[in-house]
Amino acid sequence: MSSTVATEPRRQTGAVVEQVVRQFGDRVVLDRLDLTIGDEELVILLGPSGCGKSTLLRLLAGLDRPDGGRVEVPARRAIVFQADRLLPWQRVLRNVTLGLHGPDAEQRARDVLAEVGLAGREKAWPKELSGGEAQRVSLARALVSEPELVLLDEPFAALDAITRLRMHDLVRALRTRHHAAMLLVTHDVDEAIALADRIVVMSNGRIGASHEVHLGAADREASVAREELRARLLEDLGPAGQH
Repeated sequence: MSSTVATEPRRQTGAVVEQVVRQFGDRVVLDRLDLTIGDEELVILLGPSGCGKSTLLRLLAGLDRPDGGRVEVPARRAIVFQADRLLPWQRVLRNVTLGLHGPDAEQRARDVLAEVGLAGREKAWPKELSGGEAQRVSLARALVSEPELVLLDEPFAALDAITRLRMHDLVRALRTRHHAAMLLVTHDVDEAIALADRIVVMSNGRIGASHEVHLGAADREASVAREELRARLLEDLGPAGQH
């Protein structure tokens, strides 16, 4: 007599964008764009200003609708913007628990604040935080609901260079713990190489190029392969990438 053991189904993350069109008046911003984000994959989206990166992110977040095509995303997703968007009249803990329900909401918020290095700052007001701390709170707020897809719209652009490097380390650690797929928009080629499983470049409202990144931590910092990838990305970006 045979027996079977029930196993918990694997959580599906990621997203599918298929032949998506978005236009504003006569201007076509997304032109039959295709993009797939795999389960637990971190995809970096590069492209010049005005190419449609943020428009695509808003579609994936459910903040906008396409004019054509298909967008398939997990039910649980979160977005982190360049500005921290914290409520200035609420303390840190309340900013993280906003929208959470259940008797364990406060403890979940405390746990995720500890993950981002802010244990003990639960009662601080947003005005008392540094830029890096405010973005850590934004990350905590995004992760506390255990999303399957996290969307990050140039979240580190306003931070100084050292703080950005620390935030990169934090994102790597949080990916390992939370097993979410991530799409991060940036203008920074070096940031893309530091973090990505795959880098995609937008051009003329579509994905113009895609590069898998198979580099270890040390090679991402300095190696021939890193410089070769960087050169290809700058070539893909064209004159905007040389700036």
